[in-house]
This record gives sequence, C-alpha cells and structure tokens, in this order.
Amino acid sequence: MQQTVVITGANRGIGLALSRCYKDGGANVIAVCRQSSVALTSIGVQIIENIDVAEADKVNELVQQLASTAIDILINNAGILSSDQLGAINFDKSLQQFAVNSMGPLRVTEALLSQLQAGSKVALITSRMGSIADNTSGSSYGYRMSKAALNAAGVSLSYDLKPREIAVGIFHPGYVQTDMVGGRGDITAAECAQRLQQRIAELSLNNSGSFWHSNGEILPW
Repeated sequence: MQQTVVITGANRGIGLALSRCYKDGGANVIAVCRQSSVALTSIGVQIIENIDVAEADKVNELVQQLASTAIDILINNAGILSSDQLGAINFDKSLQQFAVNSMGPLRVTEALLSQLQAGSKVALITSRMGSIADNTSGSSYGYRMSKAALNAAGVSLSYDLKPREIAVGIFHPGYVQTDMVGGRGDITAAECAQRLQQRIAELSLNNSGSFWHSNGEILPW
C-alpha cells in the first residue's frame, strides 16, 4: 500500500531531499512550505504553499487542505537558525526560533491528530545542539534552547501518542551541507535524507521517544 508522507519545510535543504527520497521510493508525498522552489516543483509531488508553522491561521489552512487525507508519516522538518553570543543576544530572533523550531512542530502535530491513525509515525527533525549533555561550546542560545524544547515536546508526544499506537522519532540529521549552515557540512542533503528515511523505517512503539543521530547513534539528552 502506498504511504502518504507529509513533510514541512520541503522547499529546500533536508526537506527537499526527503521529498525526493520518499517520492523515488513510491510514496505519496505532500510537500509543505511557505514558498515553493523550482527544485521542489520539478520532483512532481503535491505542494501546499503559504504555510508558516509558527502561525495558527496558516496551520489551520493546512488542516483544511488535508482534511480527507490519512497520514502515514508526518515529518516536522521546518526550522530556522540564528546564531548568537552572550552580550549580543537578539531576543526577538530567539523567540522566533522558539515559534518555528519548538511550537511549530507541536502545533502541526496537534492540528493533524485526526489524520494520524494506529501505525502512523511522527518524525521531529531536531539537532544535537539541543542536547544539554553534548553542549561543550556554549553560544547559539536561541537555537539550542528551541531545539531542547522540541526534544522535550517529542518525549511528551511519544507518551501521549503511544495509546493510539503512533510512534514518535526525534532525529538529529547530522552536519548537513545546506543553505542554513552556508553550505558547510560533512554529508550531503541526499545522504542525510536516505539516513533519516532508514531511521524512520526502524521507528516503532518500542523505541518511540528516543533521540537519534541519522547515522543510527543514540544521542544524550
């Protein structure tokens, strides 16, 4: 049976690579983004534009467009990064990172609960920069804090959704060559997408709520 996969932040980077990866695997991909791209359009997936996960009315529009769609895999990938250092913290940008990186995935997941069923999976694309134990360099306050909050939400979701037989995965993609990090990184977006697809395939109620690196390593909180 063909899977339906919904991916937020799908117009570029990891989201674009995931859209292509799942499409190539035969899935029905619904790519959600604020604004589409030539690259995304060329894949041939269903695109839902003008969706900002930080805005309640936009998420409600998404719900309306997906009202009759059963979702097998929901990948909350949309995110933003703004670096900062102590003494020069932009608190408005920090709050925006919380709105997109933390509250956004939770808002989307809650809004689409009726489209999820037993056996569905929810994937949260987070970062090991949200790990408190792994923080050895400081800085990046807004981003680190927003991803730590997302991790906490993911664990709570894993408990709340387990009775519905819906598994939740919390995934660090790796250091990926995307625009978000200025093209730096040690793996391509395509390789990252293949890794994440494998981790999501391995996701079950038994390991729901775990914090994984895309390479299969379990990360510390």
